[in-house]
Amino acid sequence: MATHIKAVGTTQAKKPLEVMDIARRDLQPDDVQFQILYCGICHSDLHQVNDDFGLGHFPMVPGHEFVGRVTAVGSEVTSFKVGDLAAVGCIVDSCGHCHACRHDLEQFCEGEGGTTLSFNSPDKYMDSMTYGGFSQSYVCKEKYTLHMPDSLDLASAAPLLCAGITVYSPLKHWGAGAGKTVGIVGIGGLGHVAIKIAKAMGAHVVVFTTSATKVVDAKRLGAHEAVLSTNPEQMKAFASKVDIIIDTVSAGHEINAYLNLLAIDGSLVLVGLPSEPLEVGAFNVVQGRRSFSGSNIGGIAETQEMLNFCAEHDIVADIELISADQINEAFERLENNDVCYRFVIDMSTLG
Repeated sequence: MATHIKAVGTTQAKKPLEVMDIARRDLQPDDVQFQILYCGICHSDLHQVNDDFGLGHFPMVPGHEFVGRVTAVGSEVTSFKVGDLAAVGCIVDSCGHCHACRHDLEQFCEGEGGTTLSFNSPDKYMDSMTYGGFSQSYVCKEKYTLHMPDSLDLASAAPLLCAGITVYSPLKHWGAGAGKTVGIVGIGGLGHVAIKIAKAMGAHVVVFTTSATKVVDAKRLGAHEAVLSTNPEQMKAFASKVDIIIDTVSAGHEINAYLNLLAIDGSLVLVGLPSEPLEVGAFNVVQGRRSFSGSNIGGIAETQEMLNFCAEHDIVADIELISADQINEAFERLENNDVCYRFVIDMSTLG
């Protein structure tokens, strides 16, 4: 059995999104059902609907950073009740017993089928792929449903479910904090949240951007210093001085220019997803015992930790709130980098 609801999705790659009907599974004993209030638009959504990575299955309903209010719970659910706030990010299921899952790293699940994502993954309960948060409601296992702190503005907090955890996880893993200099490459949906989180962790935050206007905005967002990366003299001033660099850029760029900014034992962590390989010069990592690493979102426990941290420090994304009928326009603007810094859909407008 299933419940049919309205959603916004597409039937083929690079085709405009439209209102459609989709099916949600009926409540299982360990399920939480909630009405979706707000859903962020991530660059990954754009990649998926364009099938840029060749992994798209259609019809597709994007959306993997959304918050709502619980409307029903299964008979075995103990941590949610009707009326509570709930949220879902990228992960909605995993095998639960592999090495990664046992260590709260569900994003790296090694079991059969791997991690089930909130959209465009094989659905274990329905004869279809999972459908995401561009929709009226969602059903998720309690274990993978997050508690959204009620102190945060819900619309502005929705992007934390992807952008927040994507930068929080490497900042925590590589030890950002007092006495460390953290560089943020790129000020977009990920980068602007990384500035806020790194500063709240106590680090000295330096932003590197190709945009002169964003040099100014970086200070508003909380950066201690901002560097125009196209200026050789400004870049040279930070050579061998940065402990951790979070690289949020999803386009091709000269990675060696940033590797050379790392201090001894420094790490550059890639969280953006360039479609083409990045060429790394051997001497740029050998010199100073530098590391070039990557990070991919975070597990469920760490995502909840991130939400609690952001509530404690009053951290949310800078957003532009849109209605459901503006989604295609938002995707076009996102493709042209015309957003400061995240679109969020008011799902109540999907009537």
